[in-house]
Amino acid sequence: MIGGTRLWLLRHAETEWSLSGQHTSFTDIPLTPNGEAMGRLLGRSLAGKSFSLVMSSPRQRALRTCELAGLLPQAEVTEDLAEWNYGQYEGRTTKEIRKESPAWTIWNGHTPGGETPDEVGARCQRVIERAKEAGGDVALFAHGHVLRVMAATWLGLQPSEGRCFTLGTGTYSVLGYEHEYTTTLVWNQSVQAVVEAIE
Repeated sequence: MIGGTRLWLLRHAETEWSLSGQHTSFTDIPLTPNGEAMGRLLGRSLAGKSFSLVMSSPRQRALRTCELAGLLPQAEVTEDLAEWNYGQYEGRTTKEIRKESPAWTIWNGHTPGGETPDEVGARCQRVIERAKEAGGDVALFAHGHVLRVMAATWLGLQPSEGRCFTLGTGTYSVLGYEHEYTTTLVWNQSVQAVVEAIE
């Protein structure tokens, strides 16, 4: 069933820190009211969809998005889907960090006390192996950076190549196969656009 596996990457909906651009890993903040609405829209866009496996980050923003999408009862919670650990840069914006480390990004810079791209990639590989065991469509509720690394890992790229995959809040993406090759089927799809298309 490996060739039939598809990963649905579901980034959590809006939070105050996603709006401000603050790096959010272990800080457990809730969705904004608009984020709550985004989560409900996500549920509408997934209505009637069946998943062989649902996995979620343990952070409340991911779990709440999963709940609003109607999939929390079957969710398997795993730290492997937690957001990239930003260490001392938790809660800070890239602009603030660059005052002391010019040209820094999470993809190419040192993150004091945090994870490396390869460490995040190893977590993503474990999730991918679990998904392949389940087969079919697998839903992953998580965060922007870890899901970008997930895409790179699925495609056989280096974890740092996740920089190529912009991912908005409250969006979904689908990774799968074309013949025996891993590929991107859908990327950064706005749930608002999906619901408008349905209506």
